Amino acid sequence: MAIFFKDFKIKLFEFLPIILIFFISLNGISIMDFDLFSINLHYIIIYYWTLRYPSALGYGFIFLSGIIADVVIGFPIGLTALTLLIVSGVAAYVRLVTVRLSLINDWISFIPALLIANLVNFTVLYFFDYSINYLYMFNNSIFTFIFYPVLWSIFLLIRNLLNS
Repeated sequence: MAIFFKDFKIKLFEFLPIILIFFISLNGISIMDFDLFSINLHYIIIYYWTLRYPSALGYGFIFLSGIIADVVIGFPIGLTALTLLIVSGVAAYVRLVTVRLSLINDWISFIPALLIANLVNFTVLYFFDYSINYLYMFNNSIFTFIFYPVLWSIFLLIRNLLNS
């Protein structure tokens, strides 16, 4: 029974990123709003797991999570999926060209992922004639960037617990 519980715990941690992105998509909380700031958890989770452990999170799951988030939030179908795939594509490129991954390298390379994803997001929403609060999106990007090391540390702790 103890062996079964240990195997179950290991499998649960292996599926943690998939569980997280679908939980976030189904609840519509990809952007956590606080009183003074907001954080896009979808971008952080997908960037980290695609960059550090690409086998844990597949592109099909990322796409499906984006489609579900679009339906729940009410955006045009495929917009969130496209931006999430852009974030994961930048992470895959950074993983390919970087020799040594560290928090600083991950954090600095997160800037182009945010910029490109938000540019696509703004452009598509503009052409679909959605009202866009540019200050809100700018603050969201800044605080998502600032909050990345916190989740990076939490995910690293989870991975270390999984390996031990």
